[in-house]
Amino acid sequence: MQVWHIPEPGGADALTLTERPDPVPGPGQLVVRVRAAGVNRADVLQRLGHYPPPPGVVADVPGLEYAGEVEAVGEGCVQRRVGDRVMGLVGGGAYAERVLVHERETLPVPAGMDDDRAAAIPEAFLTAWRAIALEGGLRPGGFCVVRAATSGIGTAAVQLVRAMGARSLGTGRDAARLDAVRAHGMDAAFVDDGEASLADAVHGANGGEGADMILDLVGGDGLPAALTALRAEGTLVLVGMMGGRRTELNLGAVLMRRLTLRAMTMRSLPLERRIQVVRAFEAEMLPLFAHGGLAPVLDRTVAFAQAPEAHRIMESGQHLGKLVLTHG
Repeated sequence: MQVWHIPEPGGADALTLTERPDPVPGPGQLVVRVRAAGVNRADVLQRLGHYPPPPGVVADVPGLEYAGEVEAVGEGCVQRRVGDRVMGLVGGGAYAERVLVHERETLPVPAGMDDDRAAAIPEAFLTAWRAIALEGGLRPGGFCVVRAATSGIGTAAVQLVRAMGARSLGTGRDAARLDAVRAHGMDAAFVDDGEASLADAVHGANGGEGADMILDLVGGDGLPAALTALRAEGTLVLVGMMGGRRTELNLGAVLMRRLTLRAMTMRSLPLERRIQVVRAFEAEMLPLFAHGGLAPVLDRTVAFAQAPEAHRIMESGQHLGKLVLTHG
């Protein structure tokens, strides 16, 4: 099979197309013929040498999500059959014609959805839902700030907040792109120009109160200001570090306002924990895709053979929603 691998860290052209043996399923495993694979910032970081895959995952083939059909099943599989259309998360290896996955961490593709859009669901929606519902504890009637609302996870998050009966304010640097996110359920927007106050914007949109939680994909020097936008006993869930890895916090303010700062990734989550998240998401949220309550936001598709170009688009930061590689 063909795969894109990373012989050495570098720019987009470091991605190299090569041949690898087809995978063979072991007990409880499936081989999925990949029809589409989502492109994520984590793939770019891996290519640059900044985000290695967890132990036990193919080390040089990026790709965290896929959609396709089951091509082979291992001993003991009872939930999926050959020909079933599935999608899901992996720790790496989805930039390939086939991927080996555990049966229990796959999701069925929603009825009527094509593979391109299905591949835009797993990383964005599972990450956002875990952050908002499981880690952040958002409840109906609550208020959530999404830092970097124009990203794939951001556009998923504002939809999930609305579906959960809560309200959202999304941040970003481009007013026009933020306005486009309103169509997906975002209630208010904040243009992060380095001068305006996020706390003031949140209080203005939430009746004078701070946010119940913040889903933070940015981190960096803006994190301390973000914490001031929380209500007392609010929670910030750190999911990304697009704004940088370091900052300085006033721990006294965190302590006196009894704030909670949590951090999470999906990639390094142990298999059994990942299966728990997937199964809960399937029961609670997946049905909404079939009924129009949730929908992946697809910026564009790029042919599998043009994966380096997809990375260049990702690094430009000019997309809204997801980029997806497609197998013709």
